[in-house]
Formats: sequence, structure tokens, C-alpha cells
Amino acid sequence: MPPLRLLFLLCSVLATAGLTGCGADPINAREGAREKIFLINNKAEPRFLDLQRCNSVTEHHIMLSLYQGLVSENRDSDKDVEPGMAEKWEANADKSVWTFHLQKNAKWSDGTPFTAHDFVWSYRRMLRKELGAQYAEMLYLLKNGLPLYEGKVKEEELGARALDDATLELTLVGPTPHFPLIACHTSWWPVPRHVIEKHGGIYDVMNPWTDEDKLVGNGPFKLKRYLFRQYLQVERNPHYWDAANVKLDGVRFYSIDDDAVEERLFRRGQLHATYSTPLSRIPDYLKNHPDIVSNYTNCASWYFRVNTTRPALSDVRVRRALAFALDRKSIIDNVLRARQQPAAGMVPPMAGYTQVKEFSFDLPQAKRLLAEAGFPEGKGFPKFNILISKNEASRQIAEAVQAMWRQNLGISVGVTQQDFSVYLTSQQKLDYDICWAGWNADYFDPATFIDMWMTDGGNNETGWSNKDFDQLLADAKQCADAQERLAILTKAEGILMRDSPVLPLYFGTRTRLIHPAVKHWPQRLLDNPVWYHLDLVYPPPASSMDAELNRN
Repeated sequence: MPPLRLLFLLCSVLATAGLTGCGADPINAREGAREKIFLINNKAEPRFLDLQRCNSVTEHHIMLSLYQGLVSENRDSDKDVEPGMAEKWEANADKSVWTFHLQKNAKWSDGTPFTAHDFVWSYRRMLRKELGAQYAEMLYLLKNGLPLYEGKVKEEELGARALDDATLELTLVGPTPHFPLIACHTSWWPVPRHVIEKHGGIYDVMNPWTDEDKLVGNGPFKLKRYLFRQYLQVERNPHYWDAANVKLDGVRFYSIDDDAVEERLFRRGQLHATYSTPLSRIPDYLKNHPDIVSNYTNCASWYFRVNTTRPALSDVRVRRALAFALDRKSIIDNVLRARQQPAAGMVPPMAGYTQVKEFSFDLPQAKRLLAEAGFPEGKGFPKFNILISKNEASRQIAEAVQAMWRQNLGISVGVTQQDFSVYLTSQQKLDYDICWAGWNADYFDPATFIDMWMTDGGNNETGWSNKDFDQLLADAKQCADAQERLAILTKAEGILMRDSPVLPLYFGTRTRLIHPAVKHWPQRLLDNPVWYHLDLVYPPPASSMDAELNRN
């Protein structure tokens, strides 16, 4: 029998996570497989359930269950799409005007008919500054998108119109042959006008339309229950246009931010999938439990965001010195240990794109730049802090970099941890010095890693601005030639790296623990769970960890 204190601690952890153990709504992985309820850790509480205000991966995973756009990511390929709310689509000759034909039985989760007008209204809502949507710039791709956001044109002039209830026409600022990939992103998805207007102002952040008993979506699932700091659960949406092919009856998203607790709960058979894996445990799983661990390349960049408005950090020589003083391979080999790749630029490898390779570990160069900026051997350099969210992997990375900058440059660096929602708010308000961050591709194209740094972009959050960079982004959106467009983006990334408002560290992999009951878990570059493709098998197949996973 475990000591009383240990038993109390375990009960507290289980109750906090909303898992089997001490009074919370009990369900474990085997029961979940039998009932077709997928149990996954989603790392953090969502800040918003308003689709158009979301901007984190954890929120995005929930939105994938509740909503759907015109098209959906293909289960087997990051470079293809499949029908979503649109059953078919076509474009004009130069791919600047796209026409989408909606599913004939499209409805909202409350049974209200869904029409093309819902998309038009949603885009207009997102392009109003009052809403404060950080992804508003995604819709600048629409003709008059940016002028509408700036209040310079009327809503009716936006390049989005309903030709009839079942047909949507989108006119873009220029030729965009890869638009279907972009349309997979949540910024292009609809929100329910009839529900939002019923409960309050359409831009009012206090509008209660996302409450548990009010939220309406158009995705394969609908909101069933939300227990703050425990879990959010969705259930099958009977009005979804393809409901007959949805295999799961529900998904339960937990918000466990501690990697060690998450792994312990998985080993006790309480989860079907983890969000991550403790760094110290990855080598063992890869060697001894390859049937349980899923390690795959993730189209993501991990980097330090720099507040360029802060003293010393406003000097590009200082920022570049910090970047050249990072031994990326050492961090990957000794801290991460999950097959990541060192990042010399912002954009991960993509076919056809010429990567910018600006940075390597170059200590003489780092010291020279720091001395030129007036801080030889770090003398007189003001102390600053690295901001991270509360999880063990971030802490270990920050501490490794902290030691490198101290040893290599003589700079004193602190580490500040914040809850995930507070951490995101601090970035928005530029209330930080240097911040550890990552970016998962919104769609499979280099622009997703470059566009975000435009002047005053909702996801820039560095205070950095460069007119030449902004012009190149605008030029890329107007370019009809695919190779020329990629060359323009390479030039833009080159400016970004030379000015260094971000310090790239590595290109990611994802390492999750997956229960043997799970069927069709995708190992895709974009790492977005397509919930309506997933299934659970009962009884679960045998695995190398059955002795632990079955001890409930």
C-alpha cells in the first residue's frame, strides 16, 4: 500500500486532470476504446472557444473537432485536400478567383441550415479590428481584405460573396494556386451568425455564445461538457454532413501541462495519446517500446522571439550575437534527443524552396558582434529574462541556452515561467525580453513561416518592422509564377534572418505516446489530428506495455 501522502498526491493529480481515481467523471483508456471516446492530453486550457480568436495549437486541436472549413486536410498527404463543407470547387485560369459548391445537406450542429452566406459573414467579422483576431492577416489574401481591416472600404467590397445559398465565390489579391491548402486553416472557417447575434454583440469578447450550453459548430462533433482545468469533451454531431462515416462517439481533451504527470497517467492506462513525452524518457521509448511511441517529423520551427523594443536587444548586432552563440547540435544531442534538426533559418525543408541558412555555431563571430555593440565579453550587458510556458521541456531548453550565453558571451540571463494563457498574453503585450516559442505550419507552404512577421501582424509580437520585407510579402501574393514566388519568399526570409527578431534553434519532431487501441493516428508533417478519420479498437491489441497499461 502506498504511503498516505503519495496516495493523496496521486488522487489530486487524477482529479485535477479529470481522470479516473478520486471522484471525477471516471473513464480509462480501455473503457474509452469500448465506448469510442478518445482520451487525449491537449497540454493547456484553451483561452478561447471563439474560433476566430484562437491562435494556439491546443485551441486548434479542439476547433478541428467542432468546426470545418470549405476543405479539409487529406488524411494521407500534407500536400492534398479533401472535401469539407464544399463538395467540389474550381478556379479561373490564373487561380485568383475560386468558386466552392457546398454540401447539399450542410447544417449547423443545432440543425439550422448552413449556407454560403455564413462564410461571407464570418470573413467580414474576422476582418474587423474590434474583434482582435490575431489571424486576421490570413484573410488579407481576399481582395480588399486589408483595406476592410483598416476601415477603408465597405464590407460589400470584400472579395467574398455568396452567388446563392450553396455557392461561394472568393476573389483573391492575386494568383494563388495553393489556395485550397491555405483554406484548411481555421481562419477560413465559419462561425454561427445566428447564435452570436442571439446572445450579444458580434465583436463583444464577453458574448456568452461559446458557453457549454450555447456553442454551435459545423464540424463532426459538438461540445458536450467543459470542466475548467479538468477536461473539455465533444460528442458526435448528428447534423454533420458526413456523420455516417465518423467513427468516434467523442473526444475528451485534458489540460495537463506537466510532462511527467502526463506520461505517468498514460502508463496507468488513462490516456489514448499524449501531447508530448518527457525528454529524458524519449530514448528508452524509442529503443524498448517502438510500438507505443510515435516519433515523426513535424513541419515546425522552434526559436526565440526577441522583443526588439527593449534596450540592448534593439541592436541587431546583439540579436545576431545571441544567435551565433547557440550550439544547436549540442542542445539536440544532449537535451532534446528526439531526432530534431538544427535550424539555420526560419523555414523547415520544403520541396522547391531554397532554405535560408543564416546561422551556425560561430563563437568568434558572436563575440565580435557583441563587442561592436559595446559589450566586450558581455561587460555592461543588462540582465534579461527568457520567458517560457510552464512545462519541463521548455525549462530544460531555456536552462541550456541560459548556460550557453553565460559561458560563451558572459551574459547573465534569467528564466521566467508563466501559465500558458498568461505566457501568450505577455507576448501579445510585448511584456517580455526574449521568449521561447514554436510555430507549427498552418498549411504546407513556406509562407506560413514568413507572413507572420509582417509589420503589426497579429502573430509578429516582436516590435520588429521592415518595409522591404513587407513589400516582398505583397509581391509574393501577386506573383503568378510558382518558382518566382518561392524565390521572393526566400528573399523575404533572408531579410528576416539578417535583422534577427527571431533566433532559430531547431526544426521539430513530434514524439507522442499512443495507446495500442488507437487506429489511424496520423504521422503527418502538419500534425493535425483529423478526428473523423480516427478510430479505437476494443479490445486493444497486445503491446509491449500491456502490464502497465492494463493496471487500473
